[in-house]
Amino acid sequence: MFSPILFRLVSAIKLYLLGMKILVVQLFSKRFKLPVMPRQDGKVAIVTGGGRGIGYEVARHMAKLGAHVIIGCRDEQEGLAAIRRIQEEYNEAEVEFEKLDLASLRSIRQFVQRFKERDLPLNILVNNAGVMLVPEGCTENGFEVHFGVNYLGHFLLTWLLLDILKLSGKSCNSSRVVNVSSSAHRIGEIRLNDLNCRQCYSAHAAYCHSKLAQLLFSSHLHRELEQGGFPVSSCAVDPGMVDTSLYRHLWTPLRLAHGVAARLLFRAPSEGAATILYVALSPTLEGECGGGYWANGRRDVTTPLTFDPQIQQRLWETSHRFLVSQ
Repeated sequence: MFSPILFRLVSAIKLYLLGMKILVVQLFSKRFKLPVMPRQDGKVAIVTGGGRGIGYEVARHMAKLGAHVIIGCRDEQEGLAAIRRIQEEYNEAEVEFEKLDLASLRSIRQFVQRFKERDLPLNILVNNAGVMLVPEGCTENGFEVHFGVNYLGHFLLTWLLLDILKLSGKSCNSSRVVNVSSSAHRIGEIRLNDLNCRQCYSAHAAYCHSKLAQLLFSSHLHRELEQGGFPVSSCAVDPGMVDTSLYRHLWTPLRLAHGVAARLLFRAPSEGAATILYVALSPTLEGECGGGYWANGRRDVTTPLTFDPQIQQRLWETSHRFLVSQ
């Protein structure tokens, strides 16, 4: 068993080495360019964390195509500013802000209740919001922050909206759930007896674990929907390493170097949004073509653990128990 200090050090080194590998791959890979997508008039989309970064670019592009976009984020000023920018660019954009704090189960339930009261369809749900390497702490309901925000908050949001997604989808025009994951899931673990990382904490490990949990959920949800014959698909997307505020909690020396490296090596938010928009909007991804794990515009291979139906089921059941107790 590692000492706490050694565990944190090893976890950080593993994540930073993975990041360096991803940067090299990005540097020598042709960047995916989003093809022309069809109009989305009449469709309703929810984008979490749509006030900035990748989420903003996703919301902006969907609004440009005629979708009614609801930006769900915690910061009201940021959300309203995003709406103003989008409407200044596209006068007829139908975009709005709704308060949503994924660190609060109460806020998530209130958000869903307000949405359901409007009797709108829901064609696209983009679970984009997230935190990375935040200091050790708990959500309003006592869950470790990475696990609570990146995974459990989106789990509850999706679960509460699933009935509307099912009703809104059609056999030739399915509703879609898009979970924004990360290549960091490759070094994550699922400890069902310690999902809140109480035994030994590392922000680097907790982030990786939360992204693996998100991917397991996405895969399990798609299989459940497919077996039930529902016109809804669920997929996960790795946007790559993108120049956003997500990296503000890096170790200080790396944060200082990040500004220069990001401009040279990272993707722009619009580039990070391209694959998310593709899997959310492309008419070619219907039926058996839906679902999966995507990176740089194509399906990608994940670790064997993500395909383990027993782990998926046990995580699903454990998550339900957490939420029922709150």
